Amino acid sequence: MLRIAVLVSGGGTNLQAIMDGIEQGRITNARIETVISSKGGVYALERARSRKIKTSVISPDDYDGREEFSRALLSEIKRLRVDLIVLAGYLVIIPEILIHDYRNKIINIHPSLIPAFCGPGYYGLRVHEAVLKKGVKITGATVHFVDEGTDTGPIILQKAVKVYEDDTPEVLQRRVMEEAEWLILPQAIQLMADNKIQVKNNKVYISGNRESN
Repeated sequence: MLRIAVLVSGGGTNLQAIMDGIEQGRITNARIETVISSKGGVYALERARSRKIKTSVISPDDYDGREEFSRALLSEIKRLRVDLIVLAGYLVIIPEILIHDYRNKIINIHPSLIPAFCGPGYYGLRVHEAVLKKGVKITGATVHFVDEGTDTGPIILQKAVKVYEDDTPEVLQRRVMEEAEWLILPQAIQLMADNKIQVKNNKVYISGNRESN
């Protein structure tokens, strides 16, 4: 059984997609062990509590420096014997000690086709605003492993989404979530639960598929 920690900072739409995937049988041999938020009062915590999932708030603001925060986050995840960490709208830089101890066991969902529209400053609506400003016709979402960079880890899955001339950032954000994020994040978790992913030379290899890069 794959034990999952989901890290959140906001409304938790991707958390909801994971919970729905488990309930509907699209994610098997996995369970959410805990939902950890970087701040209190966010709706993601209510979503988790409604499913009787353990929650906690571990905020950088509550600790004397990043090192103390990092140790607290790592300690909680280790205490619960978590196998996979899923970043679902988590807006805090992941501590390097966590990346070191959970190499290729931390995944993130990003609302663009990496390497486009990613890196420092690209999150939330900012991504979709940049897509529309550039005038590209195709965007999408990416699930990738987390490394020490920003959106630079090995890519697991991607899915493309059309951009329309009358799109607003909010409309495009919703389409990317519905047509890409909420589909490929559960798929990536299932691949991890089935032990079908290997990482070699910073590339992801999926059993039965050609490499993803």
